[in-house]
Amino acid sequence: MEPIWARLIMVMVVALSSHQMLLTESIGVGVNYGLNGNNLPPPAEVVNFLKTKGISRIRIFEPYPEVLSALRGSDIYVSVGTRNEDMANIASSLEAALFWINTHILPYYDEVNIIWITVGNEVIPGSDAQYVLPAIKNLYAALAAVGLRNVIVTTVVAGTVLGSSYPPSEAVFTNYNMVDVVNYLYTEKKPLMINVYPYFALTSDPAHITLDFALFNSKEPGFVDEKVGLAYYNLFDAIFDAFLVAIAKAVGNENHGMQIIVSESGWPSAGGDFATVENARTYNNNLKMHAMGKGTPRYQNSFDVYLFALFNENLKTLGVEQNFGNFYPNMEPVYPLW
Repeated sequence: MEPIWARLIMVMVVALSSHQMLLTESIGVGVNYGLNGNNLPPPAEVVNFLKTKGISRIRIFEPYPEVLSALRGSDIYVSVGTRNEDMANIASSLEAALFWINTHILPYYDEVNIIWITVGNEVIPGSDAQYVLPAIKNLYAALAAVGLRNVIVTTVVAGTVLGSSYPPSEAVFTNYNMVDVVNYLYTEKKPLMINVYPYFALTSDPAHITLDFALFNSKEPGFVDEKVGLAYYNLFDAIFDAFLVAIAKAVGNENHGMQIIVSESGWPSAGGDFATVENARTYNNNLKMHAMGKGTPRYQNSFDVYLFALFNENLKTLGVEQNFGNFYPNMEPVYPLW
């Protein structure tokens, strides 16, 4: 009989699809700053607000000029994404990549702490997956051509890149584009960014996942990876460790040491099952502490994480998608976090 957790984690993988310098010496908790709302405060006010809250790292999904301009002189570390629809062009030639860097990065670099460029958001697997690696390579060449060798280029992926993740010791990448990207990042000693959402796994199969296990509140192991004897007390760690194992298999090195950055993780406060203010407060506060703590069963160290998201955004899909914000658009907190 197929184990319950085998069914559970495969459901989780399907559910997840709905959705400068490398600072290795200090772990950071940042936030995703989206602009998918018609009632959000101006970027200049947001930057001042971030500083008052002590939020020192943000991730933006594309190079919004108004946001980058507002960030000048702020000392906030920034991850800048390329739009998915721009990847094919960037991948086509060094000239196209140079145009993108000269347009979106170089004008701001002296006054804005741009530390990451992310090529594509959750495009592997998919029809645009073929463009990720050549776009990364072209952007690195373009950065070198203009003398910006400290900016790190990577990509952002979801759990759908895992062919299986139960138990974590059996995880593997089945998409050849993903394997190629991981091997390149490993060879160049660059990190991989992953989006991790236990919330969607819980809502997809609440009969087999407990709320406490999804919220980091479980007092007993949710399951044990019997192949290696590792006990898991929360679902986040199981997903994280599945990526570690899949990377090891892709690069042929169990002790690969490749850095993983959690580019998105969060919990909605309204709009769906288990989406309450209290659950969102519990998950995000526990995640912050977990990121700064002892790590996962396989990765016993702190790690970088960007919480999703800064504001509730009313132009997102109606329901939970509109309610991942840590703050309301008037900058009042949805719950205590920062």
